[in-house]
Amino acid sequence: MSSQRGAESLGAPSASSTSASTRGPSWRLAWLVPAAVALLLGLDAGLLLLGVPAPLTTERLPNVHGMLLVLGFVGTLIALERATALGRWWGFVAPALLGLGGILLVTSAVPLTVGKAVLVAGAAAFMLVYVPLWRRQYDAPLLVQLLGAALGLCGAIIWLVEDGMARVVPWLIGFVVLTIAAERVELAHITMGPRAGGVLLGHAWGVTGSLVVGLVMPDAGAILLGISLLSLCGWLIRHDIARRTIRSTGVTRYMAACILAGYAWLTVAGIVLLLGDPSGHQPAYDAVTHSIFLGYTFSMIMAHATTILPAVLHISLPYRPAFWGPIALLQLALVVRLWLGDALGLTLGWQIGGGLGVAALLLFAATAIVSALLGAPGGKASRASNTDLGIGPGIRTGRDTGTGAGTGRSSSTARQGDAATDGGTP
Repeated sequence: MSSQRGAESLGAPSASSTSASTRGPSWRLAWLVPAAVALLLGLDAGLLLLGVPAPLTTERLPNVHGMLLVLGFVGTLIALERATALGRWWGFVAPALLGLGGILLVTSAVPLTVGKAVLVAGAAAFMLVYVPLWRRQYDAPLLVQLLGAALGLCGAIIWLVEDGMARVVPWLIGFVVLTIAAERVELAHITMGPRAGGVLLGHAWGVTGSLVVGLVMPDAGAILLGISLLSLCGWLIRHDIARRTIRSTGVTRYMAACILAGYAWLTVAGIVLLLGDPSGHQPAYDAVTHSIFLGYTFSMIMAHATTILPAVLHISLPYRPAFWGPIALLQLALVVRLWLGDALGLTLGWQIGGGLGVAALLLFAATAIVSALLGAPGGKASRASNTDLGIGPGIRTGRDTGTGAGTGRSSSTARQGDAATDGGTP
C-alpha cells in the first residue's frame, strides 16, 4: 500500500478525496430513481395497512408493501453497490430489474405475475453478480452474501407461485440479515480478527438450515431461526467496534449508535421467534417483521449511508448532527408500535408508531438530500478515521490498480476503495 493510500485510509484529505464532489454525480444515480419510487410507494402502502390516510390508494399497494421495501428498495440499493464493486456493465442489470420489478408491482395495467417474475429475474441476476466477486477474493463474508442473495431469490420464487407472505418472510429475513451482517464483518474485518469470516459462515448455515426446517415444520423452523439470529447478534455485538466507538463523538458515535440500535432490534425479533411461527399471530408477526425490516435494516442503512452512497454515486454526503433526528425518531416509532401496539394491543399506538416510522424514513431522506446539496460543513473534509468507524483501511480494486479486474483485491469498491479515496467520511 502506498503512503498516499495509507494516509487516505486514515481519513486524511488528498487530491482524490475531493474529486468525488468536483466531478459531479455518477450516472449510477439514475438507478436510485426506481428504488426511491419503491420506497415511497412502500411507505404509502404501509399507511394504508395501518388504516390511516395515505397520499395514494390503489388495490394492489397493500398486497405488495413488503416486497416494495425489501426487494424493490433495499434489494436495489445493495445490488447497485455490489454492481459498482464488480465494475462490469452487466452487473447493473440486477438493480435495474429489481427496481423495474418494484414499479411493475403497482402498475395496474401490468399483471401482478409479471412484476413478480421481474423481481425473480432481478434476484437471480443479483446472485450471479457475486460469482465473479467470489472469484476475485475467496473469503467467507462474500460467500455469506452470496448465500443471502440465494435466500432472497428463494423468497421471490415462493412469492411468484403463491399470494401470501407467511412463507416468504423467513427467506427475506435470511436475505437482509445475512447480507447486512456479512457486509458489516467485511467492513470491520480488521477489528473482528481473521476468524470472523468462519464464525459468520457457521451462523449463516444455521439460518439457512432453520429456513429449510420451517418449510415442513413452521414452529420448529421459527424457533431455530430465533436461536440462530440471537447467536449471530450476540457474536456481532461482542466483537463489533461499535461497542467501543459509541463513546466517541461526531459521525463515529452516530454510526455506532445506529449499528447498536440495529442489533437491538434484531435481538427483539429473535426473542419473539422463540415463541414459534408468528404468521398465525398478528402482533408477533408485526413485531418480527418490523424489528428486522425496519429496525435492523434501516438502522444499518442510516449508519452507512454517508460512506457508501458517496462512493457509489460520486456525491458529497457529509455527516451533520441533524442525522440524529431520523434515527432517534425511528427508535421511538418502533418502541411505540411494538410496545403500545403489539404488546398492549392498542390500535392507536400501533397506528401512531407506524406513522412515526414512515415519518422517520422520509425525514432521513430529506436530511440526506439537504446535506448533499449543502456540501461539507465549512468546506472541510471529515477527519474521522476509517478504523474508528469500523470500516477498515482502503483496499484497492481493479479500477484503482488499473487492471479492471480487481484480482486479488477486495470486491468492496463502494466501501473500501471509493470510501477510502473519499477520505472515509466525505
